[in-house]
Amino acid sequence: MTAPASDTITMFGAEWCHDCRRTKKQLDELGIEYTYIDLVAEPAAADVAKEISGRTNIPVVVYPDATHHVEPSNADVEAKLRELSLI
Repeated sequence: MTAPASDTITMFGAEWCHDCRRTKKQLDELGIEYTYIDLVAEPAAADVAKEISGRTNIPVVVYPDATHHVEPSNADVEAKLRELSLI
């Protein structure tokens, strides 16, 4: 994993992370397509997520417009998806 795709949403997370599970559930329920990078399965991807966000917190959600959220609330994600006309 070198960088997130520019034409989709990429989410860096881990199953042990409550916020990651919540954000995945939200995206799934909204029918949003995204690429999920499991940091347990791909530990080197944690460096990519940290480079993007400047932090070690997860999830890191990268949007097609190259913006990102770190540990976003459901309202943050929904607002961004609306801004991008994805919902």
